[in-house]
Amino acid sequence: MVTQTWDPTIYQRDAGFVAALGAPLLAVLAPQPHERILDLGCGDGALTVQLAASGAAVVGVDSSPTQIAAATKRGLDARVIDGHALSFENEFDAVFSNAALHWMLEPTRVIAAVERALKPGGRFVGEMGGVGNVESVVSAYSAELADRGIAVGPFNPWYFPSADEYAAHLAQAGFVVNAIGLFARPTPLPGDVGDWLRLMTQSFLNAIPESGQASLVAQVRDRIRPQILREDGVWELDYVRLRFTATRR
Repeated sequence: MVTQTWDPTIYQRDAGFVAALGAPLLAVLAPQPHERILDLGCGDGALTVQLAASGAAVVGVDSSPTQIAAATKRGLDARVIDGHALSFENEFDAVFSNAALHWMLEPTRVIAAVERALKPGGRFVGEMGGVGNVESVVSAYSAELADRGIAVGPFNPWYFPSADEYAAHLAQAGFVVNAIGLFARPTPLPGDVGDWLRLMTQSFLNAIPESGQASLVAQVRDRIRPQILREDGVWELDYVRLRFTATRR
């Protein structure tokens, strides 16, 4: 029941900040010119381009054909591949992932696939939504769908783990966890939160017929307004990020 499609132009307009906020993660990765790097969940390639500029040989993968088409237009080696089903083996010096792993609902499969893709000693560097991320939005959808007699669970498109939970998954797959932690990052939106809701929460909206979806967005917007609309008129989402670095044994 979890469904999501992407229009790269709309994504850049309403969520272009995702790549900008992920830029510091590149410094954590510290890509080197001789390395081969996999960008897992590369989207339209905004950060993949920066990885490639380091001189590393970079492959970007994403499950969205439209985002991969946009990445390919940037001149990148970008491929439509689901993160749960990576087919690489002992190929990469590093796997990098920004704001994508929380869209992959079977973390043990993804982490196992990453482990296979890495060379021994390769590093896995990622940032994703962590426990509590956009809790205002999730709670609002839970309440609105409950009012309609619908359980929210099957329509929740996100996996937001705690640091301990994700560290355990990494260790179980054979990684040494070098660093992992949660941090709050309240994130101002470039426009109205309704635009963000229409872009990012399609799965929740698809719980009801299309004819009622505009009304659902409006009702969720009204519920979260007191929590995330600042006095200066800027909508600021309650982001919580989980950042980690790990090494394949």
